[in-house]
Amino acid sequence: MRLSDRVAVVTGGAKGIGAETARVFAAEGARVIVWDVAGEAPGEGIVFRQVDVTDPSSVADAVGAALTSHGRIDILVNNAGILRDAQLVKAKEGEIVAMSDADFDTVISVNLKGVFNCARAVAPVMIRQGRGRILNASSVVGLYGNFGQTNYVAAKAAVIGMTRVWARELGPKGVTVNAVAPGFIGTDMVRQMPEKILATMIERTPVRRLGEPRDVALAYLYLASDDASFVNGAVLSVDGGVVVGT
Repeated sequence: MRLSDRVAVVTGGAKGIGAETARVFAAEGARVIVWDVAGEAPGEGIVFRQVDVTDPSSVADAVGAALTSHGRIDILVNNAGILRDAQLVKAKEGEIVAMSDADFDTVISVNLKGVFNCARAVAPVMIRQGRGRILNASSVVGLYGNFGQTNYVAAKAAVIGMTRVWARELGPKGVTVNAVAPGFIGTDMVRQMPEKILATMIERTPVRRLGEPRDVALAYLYLASDDASFVNGAVLSVDGGVVVGT
């Protein structure tokens, strides 16, 4: 029970990596609150609250509700994220097609501003407590880039930058801030991709399999636990060595 009696908030926790993280934390003794725009609690004893991480007032209300019901917030996992993939520009039927403003802005709003909104709202609570863990979802593409993901890469690279800033600012207050950078993870969305693409992903990963949501959840568990009390400002890659294989 590595998180016994800790109160944990997991954004984007209704499905995928977030849902598995919520379940792992609950199994380790945490009282878990999932924030998501839609869905339901991913397991018994986990609380679901509808929250739009892009809306500061929605986040502030959710923080207030968590304090009313639980009295504290010990762990924040900034997991919420979306994809709107497109090339910066490409030729299509003789015309140049560019990534739209809407696709760029929406991804930045959720994947970057959402992280900022949630951390800004929760950090004061942790400072008053004298203790806390903020864990941010980056990606292997935030470290190395990826074709067709200008918006997503920009957000995930910026999350790493913010993580390192906050580690300096909040560390003296007893709050550590770290990031996790997953590689190819076999969420439901990924497993619906064509077999050829999945095979390519596996071929590029030296351990020759897709990651599972649990692989990432266990990384979050380590960083949230007392075992990682001296880990601050780190980016933990959970990618099966994919960069080595490219």
